[in-house]
Amino acid sequence: MNAKSNIDRELRPDPEMKKFFKGKTVLVTGGTGSIGSDIARALAGTGVKAIRILSNDENGVFTLSNELDGERYRFLVGDVRDRQRMNMACHGADIVFHAAALKHVPLCEYNPTEAMKTNVQGTQNLIEACIEQNVERMMFISTDKAVEPVNTMGASKLLAEKLVVNANFYKGSRRTVFSIVRFGNVMGSRGSVIPFFVDQVKGGGPVTLTSNEMTRFMMYLSDAVRLIFKATCSAKGGEIFTFHMPVARMKDLAEVIRDETAKKSGKKPESIKIKMIGMRPGERLHEALMTPEEALRAKKSGELIIIPPYRLAIPGFEDISRLFNLPAMKEPFRSNELKPMTRSQIREMLLKLNQI
Repeated sequence: MNAKSNIDRELRPDPEMKKFFKGKTVLVTGGTGSIGSDIARALAGTGVKAIRILSNDENGVFTLSNELDGERYRFLVGDVRDRQRMNMACHGADIVFHAAALKHVPLCEYNPTEAMKTNVQGTQNLIEACIEQNVERMMFISTDKAVEPVNTMGASKLLAEKLVVNANFYKGSRRTVFSIVRFGNVMGSRGSVIPFFVDQVKGGGPVTLTSNEMTRFMMYLSDAVRLIFKATCSAKGGEIFTFHMPVARMKDLAEVIRDETAKKSGKKPESIKIKMIGMRPGERLHEALMTPEEALRAKKSGELIIIPPYRLAIPGFEDISRLFNLPAMKEPFRSNELKPMTRSQIREMLLKLNQI
């Protein structure tokens, strides 16, 4: 099952979402990526007026334009590094989903200035464009790697998070609400380790693993989009939204993929070796959804975890008191402190995605 059908089946916009998005013009940066394109697909069911899909990947824009054929779609070629282009793209937009980023950890380690240009300066360009064009709200798509970062990608996303939150303090009388959605590894997305492991098995191995102890938060694309939409509907400004995701031990994930893919390829699983290659540049053993300081003020609202900003007196955030009435987030928030999925649960998730 591909990502498109997964979104079509699993994301059914509720009445609140439809009411919120109806008649609005939405811009999605990084719109040809896994998350960006699924946001665009899912928006079609919300009653929006227009969906602008922006990407610097010309071929990706062309390919997606052939798939998403409808009057509401607008396909824009541009780069978030271009301040003037962002200003034009935001003109007349009500909602902006900012998914454009350099995301591959090793590549960002070796190209740090490029990561800063896209992830930091590109985000600031979009913030300024949203303020100037009086956009209703901007949702920044972040990552758990921004929590206590140890690599360039995570550090650049953390700085971008700070820019987004603090934009609420200097926007003046403009209406724009700036908030953040933060989540872990998205299964089925471009760059996911899953197809990488599958290809290694099909090629006869070995399957390369960096550590037996490594753990990661995992989630479906449909879950990511649902979280983004829920957060957008309730954002007041400055919050970081996340939610509890299942945890997988990478060794278990690799072995499940090896066993299932080998069987389907007519190979004996035991003939495919798993080779330890050590940590890659910028890689860490475990991830966290928030810092200990953020956990002290984190609140639960249904499936969402809401981390309010330090400064609560954000203009337009008069109903901040609602957060104090929500239960505190008391569960562990580090991947190594949570019970990992069993191999059967991992297998079920992979089968659901048609990844094995």
